[in-house]
Parts: sequence; structure tokens; C-alpha cells
Amino acid sequence: MSQAIKETHFNFPGQVGFYKGKVRDVYMFDQELVVVASDRISAFDVVLPRPIPFKGQVLNQIAAGFLQATSDIVPNWVTATPDPSVTIGKRCEPFKVEMVIRGYLAGHAAREYKAGKRMLCGVALPEGLKENDQLPEPIITPTTKASEGHDEDISREDILAKGIVSEADYVILEKYTRALFQRGQEMAAEKGLILVDTKYEFGKFGDEILLIDEIHTPDSSRYFYAEGYAENQEKGLPQKQLSKEFVRQWLISNGFQGKDGQTVPEMSDEIVESISDRYIELFEKITGETFVKAETENIENRIEKAILAHLAR
Repeated sequence: MSQAIKETHFNFPGQVGFYKGKVRDVYMFDQELVVVASDRISAFDVVLPRPIPFKGQVLNQIAAGFLQATSDIVPNWVTATPDPSVTIGKRCEPFKVEMVIRGYLAGHAAREYKAGKRMLCGVALPEGLKENDQLPEPIITPTTKASEGHDEDISREDILAKGIVSEADYVILEKYTRALFQRGQEMAAEKGLILVDTKYEFGKFGDEILLIDEIHTPDSSRYFYAEGYAENQEKGLPQKQLSKEFVRQWLISNGFQGKDGQTVPEMSDEIVESISDRYIELFEKITGETFVKAETENIENRIEKAILAHLAR
């Protein structure tokens, strides 16, 4: 089985900090961030015990492609991708909200609607919708960025009233969010997919607002297959999804949903390999390109050398 990146412990010249996220290792410099997309995988807010070969590469390369394809709409943080699993960019001051945008009544929005709520983050929803129906127009349902625990829904009005984002900046975030989502939907449609919902994160570098983090990956977005969508809605059948939902389903079928007292089921080599294969399949479907596996013989060596070469420039 191919090697995978579980975690990294580099120490670079000029490094001023380090942050280990659920799936990414972030090395901080005065003006730059070096982000290593590890092969860790999380579900139900839990990092699973075994990394998935090539998962980090898949997400890093999907995000890099979409950031490049949307740079005419919104400037972004990326300055270099010196390795298939590494992105380097400007160290921004993040806004403390995530801009979630939804074109369909799915996931969290569908659960809230089913519970009888007709107002989501200050946005009114019409009566008579079924799960996975297309909304009359895309809606923005922001969440707070929690440093611990779960993110929470918040309305535009509350964001402005609490001074989390200034009105002038928030107007720009909304404009960028809608334009990015439209481009994302157009690109998805070309691949026979529907971009259902997604989230964007923004930050400031000096006075400039930049798009940060990853975009349009299966970890941050929900996709349906366009073929069969209308028929499934008509018959009340579930939609065929392109996301990491299959990992959550495997865990549920093995008695794990991240609840207290539950133990993560053992992941055999076979399971790990099948998840890796699915991520590669996701890459090829979303991008329309053939996935080229990076060298995994001396994986950490490869990454460290690429970062050092970039820093020496």
C-alpha cells in the first residue's frame, strides 16, 4: 500500500508558528502560510485513525484548479503550489464568518426545514419545498467560525449588529460569494454535476479582501449528479451525491456517529484503499482530468524539499 501523510513536523527557517488542523498542517511565516494537505480524514468532527493515501493531493489539486479558475472574479491567497500536497500563500487575517451558499434545500437546510423552520439565517424559505428541491434563487446562510466546537448559523443582521464584519466589507463578501457560486455551478454543469451548496472563507491582506482556504472540493461542497436528478425528485428518491458521504455511511453502518462512548471501527487496508480509490474518482469526475499519483516512496522528504526550495527563492 502507498505511504500516506499522517502528520508533518518540519521546522523551516523564518517560521514563526505552527497550527495543526483536522486535516492540514499550517506553517506560519511573517507574511506567508505554508499549508500541507495531509492524508488525515475526518468525519463527525473526529479525525479517523488511519490516513488515506492521495486524499490530501486530491483536495489540494482540486482547490488549486478552482482557485485559479476563479481568480478573475476574486483575488485569492495562493502564490505557489510547489508540491501536489502543498499550497503557499499570503497570510491573511480571516473574517470570523464562513459564507455558506445554497442553491438547493439539502443537508442542514433540509433538516431545519423538516423541523418546521421557514427562516434560515434571517432568510425566508417558501412553503411546499421537498428535500433536494432547487431553491427559487441561491441563499447565503453564514456561520460563525468557531475556534472550538461546532460552527453556528448566524444572520446578516447579527453579523453587522455585533460588528463581526463591517457593512462595507460584508457587501463585498456577499457579492464575491454569489459570483463564485455561479461560476462553480457553471463549471459543475460542464461535468454533468450540480453544485448544490458550498462555503467560502475570506480574509484581509492589508486592505485587500482575498478568497482563502480551499474551494469547491468534495470536503467543502455538495454535488449531485445532473443525470437522473429531475426523475429522482419526482419519485421522492435520494439524489446520487458526489461527496465524502460514503465515508460517513461506512462509519454509520459500523456503529459510529461520533457520539460519546462510540469507538471508531477498525479500518482494514482494504477499506483504506477503497476510500483512496473513491477520492481519486471524485477528482477525475470534478476536474475531468486523469489523476497522476505523486511519488510516495519518501513522501515527507519530497514535501520538505519542495517547501525549502520555494522558501530559498
